[in-house]
Amino acid sequence: MESSEMPQLEVQPCPDAEGPSHLFYLSSLRRPVVDRAEGIYVWTTDGRRFIDGSSGAMVVNIGHSNLNVLNAMKRQMEKATFAYRLHFQNEPAEELARDLARQLPQGLNRIFFVSGGSEATESCIKLARQWAVATGRSKRWKVITRFPSYHGSTLGSLSVTGDDALAETFTPIMRVMPTVPAPTVWRDRDTISIEQQGLRYADTLEEKILAEGPETVLAFIMEPVGGAATAALVAPDSYYPRVREICDRYGILLIHDEVMSGCGRTGKFLGGDHWNCRPDIVALSKGLGSGYAPLGALAAPMRLVEPLLASGGFQHSHTYAGNPLACAAGLAVLDEMHRLDLIANAAVMGDVLIDELKALQKRFPFIVDARGKGLLLGAEMVADPETLRPIDPARNGTQRLLDLAYARGLIIYGRKVKGGVEGDNFMVAPPMIITRGQVGEMIAIIGDSLDALAAELDLPVEG
Repeated sequence: MESSEMPQLEVQPCPDAEGPSHLFYLSSLRRPVVDRAEGIYVWTTDGRRFIDGSSGAMVVNIGHSNLNVLNAMKRQMEKATFAYRLHFQNEPAEELARDLARQLPQGLNRIFFVSGGSEATESCIKLARQWAVATGRSKRWKVITRFPSYHGSTLGSLSVTGDDALAETFTPIMRVMPTVPAPTVWRDRDTISIEQQGLRYADTLEEKILAEGPETVLAFIMEPVGGAATAALVAPDSYYPRVREICDRYGILLIHDEVMSGCGRTGKFLGGDHWNCRPDIVALSKGLGSGYAPLGALAAPMRLVEPLLASGGFQHSHTYAGNPLACAAGLAVLDEMHRLDLIANAAVMGDVLIDELKALQKRFPFIVDARGKGLLLGAEMVADPETLRPIDPARNGTQRLLDLAYARGLIIYGRKVKGGVEGDNFMVAPPMIITRGQVGEMIAIIGDSLDALAAELDLPVEG
């Protein structure tokens, strides 16, 4: 892109606080107004084009404006857009449940549909607790989570989210759950093997279980490939089977939060599939509806669901659970994922993209770890690569990089990775339809943006 064509980041003041507005804005400034989107691109009403390098918030897995999905939704709209689950079954929900169960680990064939990721993780927690009560394990209520992590913004899902910045305001009105360290092995810089590092982090789970009292611990929830709280963090291979072993040893349910990593984004249908890791309960969303409709799901085996049914049913519901229009969209999304072989493309393009990010890491030494799986990738940045001293939080390194890329026509993602307080990074997670040429276009913009950030913050650059 020629510099004369570079879209400039122009923001407008928020509407007068006294005047009407349909939402709260995240700051005193507003972004441009979206006009249309197609494939990996989004256009604004003033004619600017952006590459959606983060698939929104890692949502639009199959790309924008897929005609087959839109036509499937139109056909369903002409039949019924809403049917309350306590009054009717609907064929799109039944068919989507069958299709989804075929792609999940064996036995995860009981599906409960919701409208988003926070609802999905909260549903998993409530299912686990009701199972414990129904089977005489009522003393088990603690859900151990990792710090940092992100599992949602409702009070239940926030209680298992390891993020001080998000949770602090609400801790007086919720019960915050115990945490273990996320496996940030790259920061440790010790001499033990990568396998030993993975085992060491997994063993912190057993230590926490024993400290809390095994009879009180209900579940462990984790993202197989990290999301926004850890910028696509991947544990050593040894971590995953040891976690499963520990959960089995103490009769604890393993919940995989696949809201961001699921539905093909990592090059497997589930992120946990890379390690043949067998969860007891799975949360899905984001890529399941791919931005075409609000959609998420809980998946569990009958051995957990049957005791609930015998004791009166799942004491949990949402108005739009199993919505026929949303499920029709999800069914069409999965059809397109298979028709276009997008999971394979995510694996291949992910290899290309991670190689490019590692090349940027050599060019910009302040990038100290590039990681992830498939098209869920991230890179962490520091002020000093020798001491790993973080960038001064007052300099807003992550947000500055996001803004610099945005001004150049690329949307990427990022959030502080040390409990939401410090630790700068960026995430790259484009739609799974991306081509090699489009990867190159993204990398060129990221490189230009990193050059600008380095000059702004006086960060080291190779000559």
